[in-house]
Amino acid sequence: MRKLLALAFVLLTCVPALSQSRDDNLRVATRLVKPFVFEENGRLTGFSVELWQEITRQMNVKSEFIVKPTVKELLASVNSHEAALGIAAISITAEREIQWDFSQPMFDAGLQILTSAQPSESSLLGNIVAGIFTRDFLALIGIIMMLLAIPAHIVFFLERRPNGGLVTHRSYFPGIFEAAWWAAATLATQADQMPKSAAARVAAVIWMFCSVVFIAYFTAGVTSSLTLQQLRGDIKGPEDLPGKRVASVTGSTSVEYLRQHNVEPAEFAKVEEAYQTLQQDQADAVVYDSPVLLYYASHEGKGKVQVVGPIFRKENYGIVFPDKSPLRKRVNEALLKLRENGAYDQLYKKWFGGSGS
Repeated sequence: MRKLLALAFVLLTCVPALSQSRDDNLRVATRLVKPFVFEENGRLTGFSVELWQEITRQMNVKSEFIVKPTVKELLASVNSHEAALGIAAISITAEREIQWDFSQPMFDAGLQILTSAQPSESSLLGNIVAGIFTRDFLALIGIIMMLLAIPAHIVFFLERRPNGGLVTHRSYFPGIFEAAWWAAATLATQADQMPKSAAARVAAVIWMFCSVVFIAYFTAGVTSSLTLQQLRGDIKGPEDLPGKRVASVTGSTSVEYLRQHNVEPAEFAKVEEAYQTLQQDQADAVVYDSPVLLYYASHEGKGKVQVVGPIFRKENYGIVFPDKSPLRKRVNEALLKLRENGAYDQLYKKWFGGSGS
């Protein structure tokens, strides 16, 4: 009786996998994450895709990919037996091991930090100027130029006297230019003349007071901008992340790590959205899987971003299965053969250089 019950349990466990492999066509869940899985010319490619193709050759089976938007949905599809297994860049963790089974490690990884590229010494001045002349700064300049017209016109109409007045030309042009020059010089505290009429002097005092406020606001804005740039450039490792604006990917181990270390990240469904946030200056850093960040920094983000600091929270990627999946042993055997015959090292070298051994 016990043997019959055990056999029934095994058969029930194997039903989902057998139903998918009846025609030797396994459904494999994945997600887009360069360089492990991405679409090119209408088909999926990447390290994980090519590794799985090598594994299926060893196992002599066929498969089809089901693309999921997030790790959470990928794992859910495996858990519900919608897919027989999942492969992408999936970290093996103790928490996940409770609910799923994993293959032997297929890739050694860890977390790392991505920041905006720091300027070289030759371009430092240009970057400072670019940092000052932001959209807000240009808007402030526009407001000041419009406000300059008010004291300029007041002085022009009250001081356009050929003899003794601040404005020596009675005609609008070039008289208004004289008045505008005086207003600008007063704003910069460099005016060498004062209006002669009482009304114009009252207007001048009001304008000088406004100038002090504008200069103080401008100085504070520039100082704040430069200080903020300096602070953002101080990220050298995970210990510098608290207090910074950090972006990461929803459901990833990087989010879990950040929260454990008192950093509340901005979460995005795709790492590409986190990259965009960094480049739009809405984040100070992106924390995510090291190989993914390194690939982006050397390809699409080259010259725009840089990976800083050492790899931390070292972890392994694996192929994920439903609990007690009969496929796990076969996949492990195929994966070991690929490592032994050198196919794994060739694939690793193609995508990352060096050796994966």
